[in-house]
Amino acid sequence: MTVAPAELVRAGSPQGRWVLFATIAGSGLAQLDGTVVNVALAAIGRDFDAGFTALQWVVNAYTLTLAALILLGGVLGDLYGRRRMFLVGVVWFAVASALCALAPGEEVLVAARALQGVGGALLTPGSLAIISASFRPQDRARAVGAWSGLGGIAGAVGPFLGGWLVGVDWRWVFLINLPVAALIVVVTLRHVPESRDDEVAAGTGHVDLPGTLLVVAALGGLTYALTEAGRSGWHPVLAAVAGAGLLAGVAFVLVERRARQPLVRLDMFADRVFAATNLVTVFVYAALSVYFFLIVLQLQVVSGWSPLAAGTAVLPVTLCMLLLSARAGALAQRQGPRLLMTVGCLLAAAGFVAALRVGPGADYLTDVLPSVLLLGLGLSCAVAPLTAAVLAAAPDHLAGAASGVNNATARSAGLLAIAVVPAVAGLGGAGVDDAGALEQGFVVAMLVGAGVLVVGAVVSWAGLGRHGARPLA
Repeated sequence: MTVAPAELVRAGSPQGRWVLFATIAGSGLAQLDGTVVNVALAAIGRDFDAGFTALQWVVNAYTLTLAALILLGGVLGDLYGRRRMFLVGVVWFAVASALCALAPGEEVLVAARALQGVGGALLTPGSLAIISASFRPQDRARAVGAWSGLGGIAGAVGPFLGGWLVGVDWRWVFLINLPVAALIVVVTLRHVPESRDDEVAAGTGHVDLPGTLLVVAALGGLTYALTEAGRSGWHPVLAAVAGAGLLAGVAFVLVERRARQPLVRLDMFADRVFAATNLVTVFVYAALSVYFFLIVLQLQVVSGWSPLAAGTAVLPVTLCMLLLSARAGALAQRQGPRLLMTVGCLLAAAGFVAALRVGPGADYLTDVLPSVLLLGLGLSCAVAPLTAAVLAAAPDHLAGAASGVNNATARSAGLLAIAVVPAVAGLGGAGVDDAGALEQGFVVAMLVGAGVLVVGAVVSWAGLGRHGARPLA
């Protein structure tokens, strides 16, 4: 239950358009940063004379805090005001972006990226929650559709914008966030109504602080150990850190089972479809994160492309999803998600295999485009049905919790994959300009990613079973 704004907003009204603008720009701010930074990694590595492990941390420091705190961000918005926490997140994100741009070295940049992730965890869940709470019931589906469709444009623009900004100076990748954040703050203060969970008024609001601390410890410990092991090898200290992370994960499960208002409702996993689709989420987003982390480095360092060309090369993935995801979701609504998710994972796996052609002197039409098209088609088939299956498997009053769990699962999978796969591929100790090591490691990483997606296809087919073959209610 929520306390509604004094007057709910109509989708076509001027205020409705401003609410959509603020929420789409806010979620796009966090999404954009995740894509443009990948394009900037090669330039950052050269500027700071940083090794491959440092580049892993530039990506993972942001994802770590975002994945660990995104569920808490949603809870805080429900309890203390969604607009308030959204604004705090936007301002926090902007300040952290300025610190990233001013970073004198890799250590400061990694710390600032971690702070950026905190801001992202506060603003990301608030953007969709504000729409749900602010618009009239009959207008919410339309507003959510606009948020989803227009928000996807950020993913399409990100690689191109990142490549162009890196051509000027990689620090502009972070500085561009400041004027956008300022505009979001002004619009939000003027036009976005406040809403919160009615438990605040009753004085029964509760934050699962033990669960939050344990999930931070689990993801942090495992990410640190797995990333550093790729550079220095396993030794007693890293083994102890990894063990502590695993113990924190076990403790998190035990705490959530007893918590009065847990971050994660573990009873939702008793539903076979919910459990299976979240497991498929792990495989899909683990592979996807590795692909986007490495492909732009491969194109710049091994193939000799410019940052702009490398960033633009992956645009077909997002364009396919923008054009086809809604149709795949509608088809899953009629026929069930099982077949689409299975075929989607296999198409994406084929995209990873096709990426093996990306090497020195790679040609876009023959070497790069087949890979990104297959990946885009695969994700278009898999992602929308997967999300719909997660929501359909949960009771209506737990739809928000189900979406939050799936979001956190996807980000955590990407976080751990970028920690593990480069180490498996032998890239942990490589330098950013070591084209030979990157070329060999890229081949191993693409094969690993293809294998992970094939496992995802098997889980989709076997895990969903007859239940997942039915139309989604």
